[in-house]
Amino acid sequence: MFFSRQSDQFVSIMERYEQSCRNYLKLAPYEDVFSDCKEELHEYLSKEPFIQYMDSMYFDRFLQWKMLERQPISKQNFRQYRLLGKGGFGEVWACQVRATGMMYACKKLEKTNVKKWRGESMALNEKEILEELDSRFVVNLVYTYETKHSLCMVLTMMSGGDLKFHIHKLQKGGLDLNRVRFYAAEVCCGLIHLHQKSIVYRDLKPENILLDDNGHIRISDLGLAVRLSEGKLVRGRVGTFFYMAPEVIGQKKYGMSADWWGLGCLIYEMIAGHSPFRAKGEHPQASELERRIQEVEEDYNQKFSVDAKDLCRKLLTKEPTQRLGCLRSGWKEVKSHPFFKQINFRMLEAGLVEPPFKPDHRLVYCNDVQDIEEFSPVRGVVLNQTDSEFYAKFNTGVNPIPWQNELIETGCFEELNIFGAMGTRTPDLEQLQVTNSPKRRLLRGIFRRRPPSGSDENSYNLIPNEG
Repeated sequence: MFFSRQSDQFVSIMERYEQSCRNYLKLAPYEDVFSDCKEELHEYLSKEPFIQYMDSMYFDRFLQWKMLERQPISKQNFRQYRLLGKGGFGEVWACQVRATGMMYACKKLEKTNVKKWRGESMALNEKEILEELDSRFVVNLVYTYETKHSLCMVLTMMSGGDLKFHIHKLQKGGLDLNRVRFYAAEVCCGLIHLHQKSIVYRDLKPENILLDDNGHIRISDLGLAVRLSEGKLVRGRVGTFFYMAPEVIGQKKYGMSADWWGLGCLIYEMIAGHSPFRAKGEHPQASELERRIQEVEEDYNQKFSVDAKDLCRKLLTKEPTQRLGCLRSGWKEVKSHPFFKQINFRMLEAGLVEPPFKPDHRLVYCNDVQDIEEFSPVRGVVLNQTDSEFYAKFNTGVNPIPWQNELIETGCFEELNIFGAMGTRTPDLEQLQVTNSPKRRLLRGIFRRRPPSGSDENSYNLIPNEG
């Protein structure tokens, strides 16, 4: 009723901002043209409309969904299928949510391996960063839980393989420029989403870029990512040596510049079929590779178009302050480069651009399971109370936004979110028809930090008490 012109409660906010949004779109097409409108709309809805909403059956239904969202998660919630791969701390398995039928990839971190290699901070760092991201260009974390032997992260299922497999196994010698342009544009969007949250990825390479079954890509493996404090930089040789930026190798302080260098390396390898500073099949000494990255200009063959060559050269500039993406306009200058002139980034970010390649669902885009080494848990490592405290931080159950998307995509929300005839309450909602004060207490309880399943730790309130 607030947006219907026939209603006496019509809100004219949208009309007031219509022309200014059009003007913004022409002047700065990469900006959030609706930010001012959204801010005023949020301010309006937070007052009288929200009070009316809290008195309605729709708010009661919202409380039901939030209570369901907070149920403990364990391995019993999933069916486990085939092994997908093996990582440093454990294995990745295909799994299915029993309640909805949604397919995911379950990354299992063996507790003994994590402890032996002191990987607790890396595992928790990846989990906490993924938890706050909601990007179609970065894998989503949907659930976390623990078993007796493993810490488990349930992530977006990416069944189309990684770019390393596509570049070196399926298309030996590199990909065609249309695919390169599309993947580079989506990776660019993923990096921007990370950078907007002050996160430096630091491990951009083909094996960390995964394809879904429709041909879209997502950035994965955020264990080495780091969050920068405002105005601060970081120092440290972190990442994969072939793709490290000169400032990273040189132990200098750096920020987002390392990721734009990584994008240059990725685009180069997608086109040429090998990384910029190592020929195909070559295995240079670390000192020689370090020298090349810091001092030698990369070579370009005939596969590079003029625009592709120019983009790579600007991204692979040795001096980070002169690198594309690090200049005054930041990431906007990357998007506006002529190499991407065929890309409509607004459409791309909305998921409305058709990928140039769609994986065949009958094929498996990874090494045969027979080629995956058997994973052997470490023996002789003893877990103690300190480890249990770490597991409690890790094991937080459902990640709200991806879980809500799962319910919508699988049709469960539409099937279960029903009301009575003529918009009346269903019997389950009659039980929740309570006064405003108990509703507030219930809402406060829902947003408490829930202890993990099996923990004796008391929950604590994240919502301040009234008065």
